[in-house]
Amino acid sequence: MTAVPASGRAWHLVARPQGWPEPGDVALREVPVSEPGEGRILVRNLHFSVDPYMRGRMNDVKSYVPPFRLDEPMDGGAVGEVIASRAEGFAVGDHVLHRLGWREYAELPADGATKVDPSLAPLSAYLGVLGMTGLTAYAGLFETASFKEGDAVFVSGAAGAVGSQVGQMARIKGASRVIGSAGSDEKVERLLAEYGFDAAFNYKKGPVKEQLKQAAPDGIDVYFDNVGGEHLEAAISSFNPHGRATICGMIAQYNATEPPAAPRNLAMVIGKRLRLQGMLVGDHFALQPQFVRDVSGWLASGELKYDETSVRGIENGFDAFLGVLRGENTGKMIVTLEG
Repeated sequence: MTAVPASGRAWHLVARPQGWPEPGDVALREVPVSEPGEGRILVRNLHFSVDPYMRGRMNDVKSYVPPFRLDEPMDGGAVGEVIASRAEGFAVGDHVLHRLGWREYAELPADGATKVDPSLAPLSAYLGVLGMTGLTAYAGLFETASFKEGDAVFVSGAAGAVGSQVGQMARIKGASRVIGSAGSDEKVERLLAEYGFDAAFNYKKGPVKEQLKQAAPDGIDVYFDNVGGEHLEAAISSFNPHGRATICGMIAQYNATEPPAAPRNLAMVIGKRLRLQGMLVGDHFALQPQFVRDVSGWLASGELKYDETSVRGIENGFDAFLGVLRGENTGKMIVTLEG
């Protein structure tokens, strides 16, 4: 059994942000580490995930996931190595996926951890392309949006962890056209050159509605929404009859203090007979075996590519989170811990 350290660092929420989170809203604190109790394991975290949805958890409002509690460690997806175990089926040296991120060490019940195999993929991939990120893309496109071969697909936030997977999955399964929006010329170039999108544009360079109409002159059938606001309004305008939108995220308004101005054209939903449906990945865990089978195959064949933006050191965890909110990541944002 590996020696258990006396303490480790963990990020705590200390104040509810108003608008954009500030450094004073969080604190990196030393917390005691203890031997695991009966049926529990102690994990040294190697990577943890920072995601846009975590901004909502900083608010004290009722939502689909409980808010972070003040003066307690935040949590989220993490992968690490078991360094002590009092649980059957888990041995020191095993690698596991669990939900106690934002910290160096996690002591948790064994049923809250899933073993992962570092020989099949890099450990960080289990937080992204082979984890909740990938399943969100897969379920949101194929189940929520009812994608079918020949559909024209528009993805906002297309260079992000989820969006980049959605566009590639649509291409692999026979989309007639895949269009993406992103926040920099470099990301646009990556969508076209690396991920195989048919068209892409920088939403900061002009009205989204006009750029989308130019990129999709024959309209769109599916919209995967990670942004909301002006993007959703543009998609409604470009939809063909019976179009379907998966509403996965609305990052454009996570830090807003006023209601968004758009979309102002919701009446078009009626005449076009559109379906706009929200999605939470937790509703789609039944797809997990099929998802892993398909995606691991696409990865092995080289059809599906993924990127990660890795920030090293727990002390840089909050900056990495702010980077996600600003769109500074390409693919999944991962915080990699030293050691």
